[in-house]
Amino acid sequence: MRHRDGSVDRLIAEIASSSQGVVARRTLLANGVSPAQLRSRLKRGSLIAVHPGIYRVGHQAPSVEASYLAAVLACGDGALLAARPAGHLWGLIKGTPPRPEVIALVKLRLAGVTTHRVRRLYAQDAARRRGIPVTAVPRTLVDLACVLSERLLARACHEAEVRYDVTPAQVEEVLERLPTRRGVGALRRILHGDLPVTISTLEDRFLAVLAQEDLPMPETNRPAGGHRVDCRWPDLRVTVELDGYRYHGTRHAWEIDRRREREAYARGDQFRRYTWGDVFEDPQLMAAELHTLLPSRRAA
Repeated sequence: MRHRDGSVDRLIAEIASSSQGVVARRTLLANGVSPAQLRSRLKRGSLIAVHPGIYRVGHQAPSVEASYLAAVLACGDGALLAARPAGHLWGLIKGTPPRPEVIALVKLRLAGVTTHRVRRLYAQDAARRRGIPVTAVPRTLVDLACVLSERLLARACHEAEVRYDVTPAQVEEVLERLPTRRGVGALRRILHGDLPVTISTLEDRFLAVLAQEDLPMPETNRPAGGHRVDCRWPDLRVTVELDGYRYHGTRHAWEIDRRREREAYARGDQFRRYTWGDVFEDPQLMAAELHTLLPSRRAA
């Protein structure tokens, strides 16, 4: 079906409204826009070429999401945003948005885009985030293990658990398909609690208070029951959760926190929950309570 010229702009705007302001030539042609109509809009600037066959609609500066979607669309069917930009899109890593990075079945050279050819794209590794085809969170963690430090990778794993309830078993399913990826060892140590890490300033300060009070150090961010807990002394049967608002200020996180508390009591642990104010602003009451739960190292 060929559209009259007056209706083409409305059609393009409608398609772009659900795709971050980005449209593909193949999509427009499939919806009846003619090559001549495309050429006229490219000439007058209502369509702006971003990559071969991929256009941005209008003159506003592109959003990060628009740049990411344009890169994925340019790499063909099945292509996925991956690694650092995928981690940024899921909220697993912080900082300046990384340049687009895409995995695809073909190797392409695109300006401003890092591309990786893969032999196979698994359906279970694909998801959509803000309308952008992206690697699912477990696959994203595996890709991030190749490029992040252990501390930043631990933060990403924590975000994945808190935001999306991702489990070590889900990541292990990806590793079964990709057993030779770099960083697998560190990722597994983090997931299974074999690598002692802290993932927040709040945890760092809490450990500093323990040291000042000459109290024993806990295991940090290790699995216990069905979830990872912030601090635990297994031999003393004590669990402590540290409530920074960033990680605990959503309904989903609140539900997980309550579940962790129930699991702690079910395994016979004493359970305490401390806030930023407890740790940073007035730690004396917290320290006094911990002295009743934990023997000092000098006494030991």
